[in-house]
Amino acid sequence: MVRTINEAAHEARRNAILGAAQRAIETRGYEQMAIADLVGELHISSGAFYHYFDSKPALLEALVERIGNQIEQLVLPIVHDPTAGALTKLQRFFTALDHWKHAHRHFVLASLRVWYGDENVVVRHKLYIARLKRFTPWLEEMIRQGIEEGVLTTPYPDQAARMVISLFEDLGYATAEILCAQDHSPDDLPRLARIIEACADGLERLLGAPAGSIPQAERSDLLEWLVPPTQSREDV
Repeated sequence: MVRTINEAAHEARRNAILGAAQRAIETRGYEQMAIADLVGELHISSGAFYHYFDSKPALLEALVERIGNQIEQLVLPIVHDPTAGALTKLQRFFTALDHWKHAHRHFVLASLRVWYGDENVVVRHKLYIARLKRFTPWLEEMIRQGIEEGVLTTPYPDQAARMVISLFEDLGYATAEILCAQDHSPDDLPRLARIIEACADGLERLLGAPAGSIPQAERSDLLEWLVPPTQSREDV
């Protein structure tokens, strides 16, 4: 019983640190986030912080992992919905991911530059492998269902599932190249839209899905990513 209480307290403290880190990244950015500020906000000692995370990069890695767990809870009901067809599941799956990123836009933008920096290449690769292990079985399940229903035609559902993850990985690099540029602006909208359209087209061809069956973000939503968080679209 005591052990259970201690484990709950440990998890609560760890989540409190991660929550404070996410708020700091969203408001100040990763580079400006100081461990001393987190310690002060939570009224804990530096020793207590380092008991949970041995470095600032380790904190970022844990935060991204927690986000992955949150996304898992978001998409699993879609994957395992017994009433939905495969195309409907895939559409809802990709839409849910897009909505999550849009809802957490400030955090994504604030951490984008450091996340795609050379110093995080090892962590980024580890999490890519983790995403492959986590997402591939779900995608394969939906793809196989689509093949059985006759709406998808790929003869390689297992490899196609892995390639979907790889395609999104490349999409992340391509969009980061635009959003991390010092001079990016709303004028980059056509280029960003073309990248998204190419990704959707590639997904449809990879899966053998009907043209136009993979949802794409509206241009008005894409514009949000090109406008600084402190600036509204009306100011553009």
